[in-house]
Amino acid sequence: MNIFLSLLTSFFLGFLITPVVVMVLKKINMTEVPGGRKIHVGYIPSMGGVAIMLSSFFGLLAWLSFEQILETRYFLVALAIMFSVGLRDDLIELSAVQKLIGQCIPAFFVIIMADIRVSGFYGFMGIYELPYFVSVIISFFVLVVLTNSFNLIDGSDGLAGTLAVITLSFLGWWFYEANLIAYSLISFTIIGGIIAFLVYNWHPAKIFMGDTGSLSLGFALTVLVILFVDKNGTMAPWEGAKTSAPIAAGAALMIIPIYDTLRIFIRRALKGKSPFKPDKGHVHHFLIRMGLRHDQVALILGGVKCLFIAFAFGAFGASDHVVLPIMVIAAVSLGLWMDQQTLIHIKNNCMNSPAISEKQVFKAKIIPRKKPVISDKIFDNNKINMN
Repeated sequence: MNIFLSLLTSFFLGFLITPVVVMVLKKINMTEVPGGRKIHVGYIPSMGGVAIMLSSFFGLLAWLSFEQILETRYFLVALAIMFSVGLRDDLIELSAVQKLIGQCIPAFFVIIMADIRVSGFYGFMGIYELPYFVSVIISFFVLVVLTNSFNLIDGSDGLAGTLAVITLSFLGWWFYEANLIAYSLISFTIIGGIIAFLVYNWHPAKIFMGDTGSLSLGFALTVLVILFVDKNGTMAPWEGAKTSAPIAAGAALMIIPIYDTLRIFIRRALKGKSPFKPDKGHVHHFLIRMGLRHDQVALILGGVKCLFIAFAFGAFGASDHVVLPIMVIAAVSLGLWMDQQTLIHIKNNCMNSPAISEKQVFKAKIIPRKKPVISDKIFDNNKINMN
């Protein structure tokens, strides 16, 4: 019951807060200017993550018991720190080094203090348990990379929110089945805040979440996915809904950000460009070039993610040795097909569009140039000075 009430609390608060945030941001001129990598139209306020996180934190404080707060305190503190990092970056842009340092601090709380980390490979490649130091390094790397990967995917109306809701819905159910009630409540509470935000972020968006939202949600998702993978890999079958491919299941929960980041890095590296230089080569940019609307992009990528989750979790007892390679092949194949379809669509548009010279002639015929004509009555009301 508390889980349901917490979800409702965060939803209604987010629904009420978000329009206020929109109004305030417009008044102080905190808006995203279209152009360059920005594919929206008009001046849209950012920092909608403020409404998501405020409503979520209020719901958590209202419905988490004292024991549950003690159990999750390091995660909640880390999430609050990451929220402040995103807020600071939205208000005054941080350098890459400053942002990395800001992300390492909450990562320390989660990995070292809360002991939420990748403790092993759970039999994949014959590795079951990792040395503590190696486990910490891998966990830091995964946490920072996936947090920023989710941040990069936030480039289309409703996309990041839709992907987050799908992941958190699965995690909330799984944590409940595994008797991790506190983390189940956290998952569903954040869902309430995101759904309220999506009411205003769905295409055409009235507000964007900004780094305040995308970094916070990316961090929360990554931590909860790591917790899911580690608990699933080390638990007994009777302790919950266990899968035989925990790493593949965790990858499926973050499949879109993972694929998009790897694809971008590889493409830029092959072209001799910096992998960290922003451009319009992300998955959602390609789908929009195919002629799809923002809402269609969100639904399609959300549907693809659901298919990967269903396959990874219901792979009939197959291990990571089988499921993970199949997922990689499927993701690469879908990506190559998408690139091909995008190029075909762009070529067809170019072939069907008139040339520039034809456009100029066409305009000249419709709007012929006229010589200026002086009216005969222009001097009628003027008096002639005879001096």
